Amino acid sequence: MRERDIETYLRKQVKAAGGLAYKWTSPGNAGVPDRIVVLPFNRVHFVELKAPGQKPTPLQLAQHRELTARGCSVWVIDSKEGVDAFLQEARS
Repeated sequence: MRERDIETYLRKQVKAAGGLAYKWTSPGNAGVPDRIVVLPFNRVHFVELKAPGQKPTPLQLAQHRELTARGCSVWVIDSKEGVDAFLQEARS
C-alpha cells in the first residue's frame, strides 16, 4: 500500500465524520505534517502520513516536537487501520 492510498482513505473517512482534512504546505518550514485535520467540536490535529512501516525523518520529528511543545496533537499514521484508530480516539 502506498502513502497516497492511506492519505485518500484519511480524507474520505474524515469527511464522513463531518470533518476537514487540509493539505498543509508551509513555505520555509520543511517537514511539517501532511494534513491538518479539523473535526467537529473544535478538535484540530496534525497528521503525518507514511507508507506502511516507514518512519518520520529527523526534520519531520523536529517539526512534530515544535507542535507538541505548543499543545498540539500530532499523529503519524502508516495504515488504514491507523486512520480508523486515529478517528476513534480523536472523536472521544
